Amino acid sequence: MSERFIPIVDRRANPVPPIPADAGPATGNLADVRGRRVRDLRISITDRCNFRCTYCMPKTVFGRNYPFLQRQELLSFEEIVRIARVFVAHGVEKIRLTGGEPLLRRYVENLIEQLAAIPGLELTLTTNGSLLARKARDLKAAGLHRVTVSLDALDDATFQAMNDVGFPVGQVLAGIDAAAAAGLSPVKINMVVKRGTNESSILPMVRRFKGSGHILRFIEYMDVGSSNGWCLDEVLPSAEVVRMIDAEFPLEPIDPNYPGEVAERWRFRDGSGEIGVISSVTQAFCATCTRIRLSTEGKLYTCLFAESGHDLRTLLRSGASDADLSAAVAGIWRGRADRYSEIRAAATARPDAPTRRIEMSYIGG
Repeated sequence: MSERFIPIVDRRANPVPPIPADAGPATGNLADVRGRRVRDLRISITDRCNFRCTYCMPKTVFGRNYPFLQRQELLSFEEIVRIARVFVAHGVEKIRLTGGEPLLRRYVENLIEQLAAIPGLELTLTTNGSLLARKARDLKAAGLHRVTVSLDALDDATFQAMNDVGFPVGQVLAGIDAAAAAGLSPVKINMVVKRGTNESSILPMVRRFKGSGHILRFIEYMDVGSSNGWCLDEVLPSAEVVRMIDAEFPLEPIDPNYPGEVAERWRFRDGSGEIGVISSVTQAFCATCTRIRLSTEGKLYTCLFAESGHDLRTLLRSGASDADLSAAVAGIWRGRADRYSEIRAAATARPDAPTRRIEMSYIGG
């Protein structure tokens, strides 16, 4: 279903860097100033979520009166697909739909169907799993290849404390089962590990999913945005997670699936599957990062830890041609020099360090 849009003035206060106008046509294999190729486009299709996870959208900030975007501010499906085609022409091979919670966006299956028609594209989606059981078959039928499900614990007390809306684990597990049954596999399951909160859930998660065909991944608690009260003391290094698992279920390292893969892969020595760890805090992978992010209302962010983005929506709605859009996208990536995780300590210690960064719920993980 198409979505009608109404051009409006952007209501967000952050300044937006100008879009370069002289970047040239699409060439594929677009590289930034550090030689990193653009490969992965993550598209946030809603800034809303039905969870209030304490590390992402805490109730103290995202309360009942929080000013979420209005429908006319969101990119329409046609606008999203147009941008996606430009990025594919520049070398993007994978698109991941994120949020917020992307399954809250009405008619998301129609968007997936349009994106799936782009040749040679891997299409995935990250979800909290709350609506997955009822939507898995339709998502697969629309052309989605895989899903990643966020699940931070198996016991209800811990999980409900973290999602902070009392949502039960059982319904997320049902969504994972439905996704696998629909053919959205292998299902990847992401667990954000926060020291003092859910590290006791690591081994139970491994026991539950080992041998299931799913891929369990452990993510270090990151300082994304400025709402989650991040503290370095609450980061459990991935190396400790691997040691903990290896002591009960022997592991061995394996090569990445592709250049720039953010998860470090480990397989069980008994051949019963693999896990991954994502170590943005303790083992920065900026040097091989191939990701770029499109926000819900059309700003392009070249880093998860960015302070501001580049406004593509105004360009789209002012009558720009595909060549104009392509040139803008190319110029943004070619000028990219981000390496926040490599310089985290120095960046946060600066007297002029920004007090606010883009929230994970706004541009996806």
